Amino acid sequence: LALWQMNGAAIATPNLLGTITPDCIVVPAGEQYKNQVTVDLIINELIAAKADRETFIAGVGGGVVTDMAGYAASVYMRGVPFGFVPTSILAMVDASIGGKNGVDVGLYKNMVGTIRQPEFILYDISLLQTLPDKEWINGFAEIIKHACIKDMAMFEMLEQHQWQDFKNDAVLLSALIEKNIAVKAGVVLNDEFEKGERKLLNFGHTIGHAIENLYTLPHGHAVSIGMVMASVFSVEINGFQPGQKERITALLRRYGLPVNIDADIEKIMEVLLMDKKRTNDKVSFILLDKIGKAIIQPIGITQLKDILKRSF
Repeated sequence: LALWQMNGAAIATPNLLGTITPDCIVVPAGEQYKNQVTVDLIINELIAAKADRETFIAGVGGGVVTDMAGYAASVYMRGVPFGFVPTSILAMVDASIGGKNGVDVGLYKNMVGTIRQPEFILYDISLLQTLPDKEWINGFAEIIKHACIKDMAMFEMLEQHQWQDFKNDAVLLSALIEKNIAVKAGVVLNDEFEKGERKLLNFGHTIGHAIENLYTLPHGHAVSIGMVMASVFSVEINGFQPGQKERITALLRRYGLPVNIDADIEKIMEVLLMDKKRTNDKVSFILLDKIGKAIIQPIGITQLKDILKRSF
């Protein structure tokens, strides 16, 4: 069974499984549909198709599809096998990797979900040529995140290019995607259930998740702003060099990503208080020692609010 994300009505179902033509479930495009209501609709379609425990679910689409396909497959009949064919940069380098599959609950990102690994992730970079420019830009936020937390050499390489260079050079693009897969997969292999090192992948995501649904931002845009804020926290709390913060901000701008937003601090704090990374009166943040090296740092709610008021 293939799960697609589409803007529009009908598409021809491709032959993903050799001589078997799969049934196809089409879901609307957009983060606003990544919720339990849509998953329930998917499950009802599975029931109507008489899907059993031997049914294989292939999620073909961006991060919204891979999240929902993996989640639905994980809970349908207590688990059926699944795999992904990511079709966006963001899904290829981040969302499809690592086994986190979930949905939003109102404003709260990925509040419900599972950690269960796909049987495969199939990459075809020619699919990326179907993307509008805004989706290329959106995907580079997670690439820059990986460079910030784990790979100074990648960061320096990105400074020498622009996103259009990768769009126009398949060899350059393939190398970049492979490098990012290696970064994330390496972290996940060491810490599948996020007890330690995997938390570093949340760089930029704490504030990013808080503003993403509040202001209906694309995920990459929200994470970009979140990385700038995490860099500010790194300067104030961790002795991160201001010049390195400016370097990160300049790189995000170079790739067409936003670096600030006119935000309501009280609303952001309301969402942060329900963040999965909060424990009692502290929120676990990912800060930088330097570009390419990140640390986990709990920040008190009061201090967090004070820095946000001075920075937004």
